[in-house]
Amino acid sequence: MRPQKIEEQEMLNGFAKLFKEKGYEGTSLAELALVTGLKKASLYHRFPQGKEEMAKAVLLNINNWVEEHVFNTLTNQLLSPAERLKNGLQFIKKLYEEGNAPCLLQAFSMQSGINIFSQLINDSMSYWVDAFTNIGLAFGLNQSVAKEKATQVLIEIQGSLIVSRGFNNPKIFINTLNNIETLYTKE
Repeated sequence: MRPQKIEEQEMLNGFAKLFKEKGYEGTSLAELALVTGLKKASLYHRFPQGKEEMAKAVLLNINNWVEEHVFNTLTNQLLSPAERLKNGLQFIKKLYEEGNAPCLLQAFSMQSGINIFSQLINDSMSYWVDAFTNIGLAFGLNQSVAKEKATQVLIEIQGSLIVSRGFNNPKIFINTLNNIETLYTKE
């Protein structure tokens, strides 16, 4: 029997869902194989370093999506700062499924994941702060204030995801994004 085929993006999406729900440590190779429909041997063929390589591929895939959609939108000089912010926040809503999906950075920053992925996590968070610093500068804030506000935005996004899941109320996340828009546009 021929091995089952799975598209790369479909496989990475399946991995991401598991890692978000169970964290790095809590996700087994058997579960990763099950979500793809592939045998463990096929996964090792594609990812010789095993689960760690799969997790890194997921992180890089999500980081690429965020860069393409969120960061490029926030830094697009062809749009007004208000349009850039509004559109960027819409992509953030999509990324986190309107507040129903956990953050992969959070899932990988627990247990041994923080040791394995610390540089990727740090780089990702730095990109978030840089992108929101850029939008702050576009709204006329000075560098220091723009960076401070950008760091707070990252804290609010991540925190609202946790609180939304804890209360099983995604409106908390949506309200936070609306407040972020107000934070920049009403000053």
